[in-house]
Amino acid sequence: MKKILTLILALSFVCGYSQTKDTLNAIQQIIMNSNGMIEIDIPQPIVASILQPPAGRKAGLELKSGINKIAGYRIQVFSDGRNQSTLENRAKARGNMILSKFPKYKGQIYTYSSSPNWFTRVGNFRTAAEANSALTELKKAFPNFSSEMRVVKSQIVVIK
Repeated sequence: MKKILTLILALSFVCGYSQTKDTLNAIQQIIMNSNGMIEIDIPQPIVASILQPPAGRKAGLELKSGINKIAGYRIQVFSDGRNQSTLENRAKARGNMILSKFPKYKGQIYTYSSSPNWFTRVGNFRTAAEANSALTELKKAFPNFSSEMRVVKSQIVVIK
């Protein structure tokens, strides 16, 4: 009941109504008559103005100038937790192999450890389709370890 009152008060504030005695009486009437179920009918133009971006902007994520970290995809080309003594070197070597054939991924090879595993991931892809296209290209270039490669969701870096 408290949540309903809070919602109604918030909506009345947003809509520009002051919290007068009449407003509070109306809210009490709604609470008593609604049995806890309230439907809010928002006119379509208001819904559209909330959900649509302002003119001149594309829908979706707006990047600020500089380095942005957003949800996206990378291609995992190495993941292993066996033989701890050589994992880091093997993970870095895999990244270097990719970079030697695909210089376009310079600065986009990420090798890191999450104990006990080491991972090497490639790229900063905004969509799964972009990542899958690059995955196909990498699998053709490196058939020896293509079965280990896969697209994974990841925080990516986008520079604007």
